[in-house]
Amino acid sequence: MIRGLGCDVCAISRMQKMMENPRFLARHFTEYEQAYLAGRKTAAQSAAGFFAAKEALVKALGTGFIGLMPGDIGVRHDENGAPCYEMGEKLAQALAARGARRAFLSISHDGDTAMAVALLEGD
Repeated sequence: MIRGLGCDVCAISRMQKMMENPRFLARHFTEYEQAYLAGRKTAAQSAAGFFAAKEALVKALGTGFIGLMPGDIGVRHDENGAPCYEMGEKLAQALAARGARRAFLSISHDGDTAMAVALLEGD
């Protein structure tokens, strides 16, 4: 059963400017995400997708960033390269509070825009 749906968009050019501040990266991205971004030519594009994914998830939860900060929500890639949420303790608790067991993620980019959709599934 669907327990939540959220979507968000993020301008890649805006993300590029925000990434000039190292405190921004440390505050909003997990260590894995920061390492992933450090090795990419298209770091701003990927960061914008990650950030949109975080926003989409809290919209699906219906809570916004109350009790769950952007750095608490990790985005990784599965064995096929598809984006997925990293299930940490805080995220698992937030999903359970919503009656969800799993969170699905899709990220797309076009021009100067990254967008993400989060879908929560539960019993």
